[in-house]
Amino acid sequence: MQHNASDQPTTTWRKSTYSGGDSGQCLEVDDTARPTHIPVRDSKNPTGATVTFGDTAWTAFIGSLKATRG
Repeated sequence: MQHNASDQPTTTWRKSTYSGGDSGQCLEVDDTARPTHIPVRDSKNPTGATVTFGDTAWTAFIGSLKATRG
């Protein structure tokens, strides 16, 4: 599900540990509302769109990142 960042005024963003450091590939995530929803956004565009994962989809997404990271 995609939303605008302004649709989530109480979001507490943190930089994802899977982001690429200073390479410009930075995701921010708010997993404090888990398990209901986990919004993710591009840190370079904090007022832009966010993608919201449900708990099951988030767990699968993180699992796939861990598997490809080695």
